[in-house]
Amino acid sequence: MKIVEKNIEKAKVLIDSLPYMQEFRHKTIVIKYGGHAMVDEHLKKQFALDVILLKQVGINPIIVHGGGPQINRLLDRLGIKPSYVQGMRVTDGEVMDVVEMVLVGKVNKEIVGLINHCGGKAVGLSGRDGDLVCARKLRVSSRPESAETGVNPPELIDLGRVGEVTAVNPGVLASLSSNDFIPVIAPVGVGEDGRAFNINADLVAGAIAGELAAEKLILLTDVPGVNDRDGRLITTLPHGELEQLIDDGTVAGGMIPKVRCCVDALSHGVSKTYIVDGRVEHSILLEMFTPEGVGTEIY
Repeated sequence: MKIVEKNIEKAKVLIDSLPYMQEFRHKTIVIKYGGHAMVDEHLKKQFALDVILLKQVGINPIIVHGGGPQINRLLDRLGIKPSYVQGMRVTDGEVMDVVEMVLVGKVNKEIVGLINHCGGKAVGLSGRDGDLVCARKLRVSSRPESAETGVNPPELIDLGRVGEVTAVNPGVLASLSSNDFIPVIAPVGVGEDGRAFNINADLVAGAIAGELAAEKLILLTDVPGVNDRDGRLITTLPHGELEQLIDDGTVAGGMIPKVRCCVDALSHGVSKTYIVDGRVEHSILLEMFTPEGVGTEIY
């Protein structure tokens, strides 16, 4: 009898999920995959199964992944010390070779292989394939204080082959999705001269979501979401309040580019954006198919 009761509970969960499956059927969901969810073996498999389930019920998931720790491990083995400016990796030609080798040749293929092994149909891409993600050199400036005047003109900082997205050409994604493939994208863009650019994965996910007017953009992180000054999770957050939260230090560090990525995606037609704790099992399904969701919704 206990087995029957347990199975009835499972059936109830499926019935409760039905309205969400109907609502999001044939809709596009862009997922930025990173953090602990890419490292822990159990969470990696759960992520693959979650994505396969989304595809199976008629939703079109598109994955954009990071890979910073994996890049650092190879740089360390090669005796190359990573350097950062304003949280961004300084990427000269040698480092760019490592970035592309790790993201495209290793991390991307591992994700694709795991999804396929678990019964899905995934295809790996980088932003260079089909000119999917076009880029230009990212220009970053600083404004150091002068001892005499208090202010100097902005100083341009050369980050090397670090890029920003200029355009997304989604034709290859439409072709894959229509043939029931799950695209898995490494955040490497292509410049006008054909050279590769290293681009923040959050920004690539946001740009792709905006170009496709995706129903949802979900950023997986290693924190529960956006917290208030007292450390409590903010479950819903209007984008108009974000700059104030950044100014007063409530939103700081690596969370700043994530929330700004969400705001940019919303301005380009994405319906809803979420910052979700990827350390929670099945966090994507909880966000998609439950009324409470998990993490922070920025709307």
